[in-house]
Amino acid sequence: MSFGKLIGTIDGFLWGWPLIILLFGTHIFMTIRTGFIQKDIFKAIRMSVTKDPDAEGDVSQFGALTTALSSTIGTGNIIGVGTAIALGGPGSVLWMWLTGIFGIATKYSETLIGVKYRVKSENGTMIGGAMYALDRGLHAKWAGIIFAVLAAVCAFGIGCTVQANAVAANFTTNFGTPAIVIAVILAVLVGLVIIGGIKSITRVSEALVPFMALFYVVGCIIILIINHDVLGQAIVTIVTSAFNPQAAGGGFVGATVATACRYGFARGLFSNESGMGSAPLVASAAQTRNPKRQALVSMTGTFWDTVIICLMTGLVLVSSIIKHPSIDGLSGNGSELTSKAFSMIPYIGLPILLVGLITFAFSTILGWYYYGERCAVYLLGEKIIMPYKVLWVAGVFIGSIVELNLIWDLADLLNGLMAIPNILAVLFLSGVIAAETKKYSGSHIDDRDTTEIPVLKNSKSGVLG
Repeated sequence: MSFGKLIGTIDGFLWGWPLIILLFGTHIFMTIRTGFIQKDIFKAIRMSVTKDPDAEGDVSQFGALTTALSSTIGTGNIIGVGTAIALGGPGSVLWMWLTGIFGIATKYSETLIGVKYRVKSENGTMIGGAMYALDRGLHAKWAGIIFAVLAAVCAFGIGCTVQANAVAANFTTNFGTPAIVIAVILAVLVGLVIIGGIKSITRVSEALVPFMALFYVVGCIIILIINHDVLGQAIVTIVTSAFNPQAAGGGFVGATVATACRYGFARGLFSNESGMGSAPLVASAAQTRNPKRQALVSMTGTFWDTVIICLMTGLVLVSSIIKHPSIDGLSGNGSELTSKAFSMIPYIGLPILLVGLITFAFSTILGWYYYGERCAVYLLGEKIIMPYKVLWVAGVFIGSIVELNLIWDLADLLNGLMAIPNILAVLFLSGVIAAETKKYSGSHIDDRDTTEIPVLKNSKSGVLG
């Protein structure tokens, strides 16, 4: 067996039932442990657009949220949904949606401990995330190192090269633009943004993420209006085929309940990154008076990502397939299925798809840069920041012009492995999460955390420096 096939086989196994059980099981456990924190989602949404300027942190709560969303709202929200439907049938949309509902609790939990155990670097910037929860909360520095290594490396795959490749491929396929031209332009644009650090990334994310999400959602609503005559049938098909795939009828690939569950869960978990430990890396830089406030704000990311955007994509695809059964010939290929479904909508279908894919991919490059940089700083200190920026821009350029099948599988594998130490932190610190949730409940949500944030003495050299 070749190395590429070996990686693909391991990746397929890991993103099958092992991670589904680990992540979705944690989602349900933390839903119970936090007293069904999902009930506070609308309070959290209101909180996400309010400022807490007197609190310690580098960026606003909204800035941290949009930066996190810039990485989670990506091609998985479009192509990933298509892949789930192509391989698991329309019922996979319901299972994907459920990962978003229950995943809100895990996103809340991992962010809370990421912020609670954050530290200040010697130059005054905030650093936090799963590695500090593992290091300071569980006194398991070795696990923090493992998480940081996996995140810093896989960021170049899942958040850099493959995203750049998606942008270049879209321009080349649809406009005939040479890949080398896109590579240069994209590398320059990314370099101009990341050179300014978290504040520059946050400013761009605050402007880009609401626009791209609103543009895509409005576009999907227009398509659903066009497909209104089959929308009710699409909803019924999604619900009934989640439990009886054969009920989907013509226009869909045959699947079992287990297959629908697997692909719905896997693509949903991959899309919203709840349990991956990525979002707390930027949430830890937010200006927030206590850990619960930022955890509430961060959990809205899963709501927008999966509960809203993935559901909209699923409804568009299923209704379009019902209206145009000829799309059935593309079953098994998520990318082609998505392109064909959107192309069936006159005038606006493909523009919505293209703008969505390009902006989602570009924003993911920015968000994952910060994730990777923070993990690299934890390992090697602040001296790694500039070399990491240079390597990132180079990765964007290279990713735009080469084939990346092996890199995608490898990054997908490392991304899945990231979840394991992060979920251990969430589970073993679930008592702390429950206590903090109760402590800042009700009117106490506005109380300030009086615990002094420690200054990390080795921030310039890192744990491996």
